[in-house]
Amino acid sequence: MALRGVWLVRPEPGTALCGSVRFSRRYPTVEKRAKIFNGVSYVPVPEDGPFLKALLFELRLLDDDKDFVKRCDSCSRINKTSVYALAIGGEELWPVVAFLKNGMIYASVPLVEQTLSPRPPLVSLSGISQGLQLLFGIQDFLSLGQKSDSELNTKLSQLPDLLLQACPFGTLLDANLQNFLDNINVASVTQPQKLPAWKAGTYKGKPQVSISITEKCDLEGIMPNVTISLSLPTNGSPLQDILVHPCVTSLDSAILTSNSIDVMDDSAFSGPYKFPFSPPLESFNLCYYTSQVPVPPILGFYQIKEEDIQLKIAVNLKLHESVKNNFEFCEAHIPFYNRGPITHLEYKVSFGQLEIFREKGLLIWIIGQKFPKSMEINLSGTVTFGAKGHDKQPFDQICIGGTAYVKLHFRILDYTLTGCYADQHSVQVFASGKPKISTHRKLISSDYYIWNSKAPAPITYGSLLL
Repeated sequence: MALRGVWLVRPEPGTALCGSVRFSRRYPTVEKRAKIFNGVSYVPVPEDGPFLKALLFELRLLDDDKDFVKRCDSCSRINKTSVYALAIGGEELWPVVAFLKNGMIYASVPLVEQTLSPRPPLVSLSGISQGLQLLFGIQDFLSLGQKSDSELNTKLSQLPDLLLQACPFGTLLDANLQNFLDNINVASVTQPQKLPAWKAGTYKGKPQVSISITEKCDLEGIMPNVTISLSLPTNGSPLQDILVHPCVTSLDSAILTSNSIDVMDDSAFSGPYKFPFSPPLESFNLCYYTSQVPVPPILGFYQIKEEDIQLKIAVNLKLHESVKNNFEFCEAHIPFYNRGPITHLEYKVSFGQLEIFREKGLLIWIIGQKFPKSMEINLSGTVTFGAKGHDKQPFDQICIGGTAYVKLHFRILDYTLTGCYADQHSVQVFASGKPKISTHRKLISSDYYIWNSKAPAPITYGSLLL
């Protein structure tokens, strides 16, 4: 369970390379292990330049990605996970864990301790969940309190020292990078000393020599063993593409098989999904999964009509009758790309309130905590734009002309779209003491889009946080 490398990539449309590598870290000792484990199927991790081009191509973020590529653009290829295969020099580097968040691509290449031909099921590769966990930790560290590019650059300069302690030799110890801030010297170093492979970090402080003798005592019953079961309602859609935390000790063969069976197949495994594990000390995501759902939680209609420097918009949202009408928050973001700032807005809204961010070309429709009794709300209006600036206004190479979308952000407590739940009475804990057990669930959507065109049925992405 180790990582071969970690990258942070900033997409930069319109530039020569369409992006830049803001940070990268490779682990040569892990790379040597990969060469041994993978055998003839081994593909080396390339330098930053080829890796950047291959990653942007796979994510379809290159400016010249206008031609149809069957491997990437075919409707038969539905990417349910954040795991990709990068085309490198006629070969494929797999698995590559990558996702785009807040204008930054977070990527890692986990070690697979077996041959890659044929490719093993994702659920059997604990390194993938470890890679995701580290990338989420880096994302949390960079986004916490960040308000400017200078603050981002400062945090990026701290990453090498933080990863020396959080992920020495490619082995993740703790994904919460904030825990190590007090242990590093954040002063900039113009020529950092190159460390040998066996040394995880440099000592900072008064030179001293310490000699200690340590005796280890192994006691039974200190580490508890826990088993949690996830259940689905009758006729619920099976969970697929399940990724588990490295602390999971074993998996039922039916869970492994459920990742390769068609969801429409009546023989698909529908639970209960049992996860035996020995928990770490901190909170963690036990598993990630996807599931096909028959209808979106919020049905939407979005129409725009362009007239000179104005856009006439119409948005209709309807809460599906099966969804709980009790939100922590619910709002719709309506961005306008490749245009100038908003200079004038005339609108009519049947429910909630509208906020305008003129320079960002963004409207935020704050719906609140409940839909009205009719379960249906409407927004219409006319937006006028000023002259387009050079770098101030948001740019997107897809949202050109009449191509646009509404992005919904909402959270519902004690509810999941799939109906998946963990019954606290089914939790088994094998330990000396009697622990307190509590369960909760919530539906969170931060990337739910309504385009001004017909879209396929949605895919639900979920995780179980302990």
